[in-house]
Amino acid sequence: MASIIDPWGSSLPEDYEKIVREFGLETFDARLFPEPNKLMRRGVVFAGRDLKRIADCIKEKKPFYALTGIMPSNDRIHLGTKMIIENLRYFQEHGAQTYILVADLEAAAARGVALEEARQRALDFFIPAYIALGLDPKKTLFYFQSENMDVIRIGFQASKKITANEFRAIYGTNDPGRIVSAVTQIGDILYPQLGERQPGIIPVGIDQDPHIRLTRDFVNRTRRLRFFPPSSLYVRYTPSLDGGLKMSKSKPEGCIMLPEDVKTAVKRIKRAKTGGRDTVEEHRRLGAIIEQDMVFELLKQHLIDDDAELQRIHDEYKAGRMLSGELKEIACERMRAFLELFDKRLAAARVLVKKGGLNFVRYKKAAGLEESKR
Repeated sequence: MASIIDPWGSSLPEDYEKIVREFGLETFDARLFPEPNKLMRRGVVFAGRDLKRIADCIKEKKPFYALTGIMPSNDRIHLGTKMIIENLRYFQEHGAQTYILVADLEAAAARGVALEEARQRALDFFIPAYIALGLDPKKTLFYFQSENMDVIRIGFQASKKITANEFRAIYGTNDPGRIVSAVTQIGDILYPQLGERQPGIIPVGIDQDPHIRLTRDFVNRTRRLRFFPPSSLYVRYTPSLDGGLKMSKSKPEGCIMLPEDVKTAVKRIKRAKTGGRDTVEEHRRLGAIIEQDMVFELLKQHLIDDDAELQRIHDEYKAGRMLSGELKEIACERMRAFLELFDKRLAAARVLVKKGGLNFVRYKKAAGLEESKR
């Protein structure tokens, strides 16, 4: 039976290689991109679609865009979001026109969040948090789904091309609210091409791939609209500190959110699953089983930028010269510094947002959305 990846979070892929095979993804090769970031270099970015098209835009300095969204349904964000922003920032720094959409319509349709509440959450926390994680607000265009009629019009066009059976095959459901959410996301993904037809890349977690596939199917059926099929980039999940595949709010003991109380984060790291041996003597002799160590994975994905430093820690720990307790102390120190810096940047970003220092898309009806009958 084929796998179903669920963007609404009820199931998780257990085997990344299987996902690449089943869904026709490209295995990511960091050599394709100039100056790859740490997630690209370390294999945390593991797959994508039509990546060469974007790499060529970067190398040849051709126009392209990068886009991601905010789901304003909670009051904190996951560490995995940090990786999405890090990849978005990479493309922003390499010439992409950058968009952040607030998925207020999707939050209303799929999660029951009122539009005004979604808007307030986005302005009070989510947009400042994305800026605190490194996004340049001066180079970013923001918009709310509910205020962008071009997005809604593209979604309407998409709804005429997609069948209920196709939707069920991709998502495992054809719930009306989720259909509305999905076709609106098609509008979001393609919206930047209305101003200028250009390639675009969507850096996301693998659970969002159904939206990419549905958009690409729509583009292939509506060639007269002349959209580029979206490219995409996928990151692995940040594993739970207790050894699970993915950090989850339903298991707070294995999860670190943003913002997070420093003492709570440190406590959870100290209780995390490691690859250390049963005794010090055995650990010194055999070294750590580093592939099973959640603390090292935290360092690799989030807390250490310098490759040489990470390699040194890896080698010391793998050889048994560093103990699990020492590794945890390094992670606690780095996490403490990261959380304190995030809080400072978040406060500054909130001031910026309140002063109106953002570039919001102002809707102007775009021509060319109707398919030619010729």
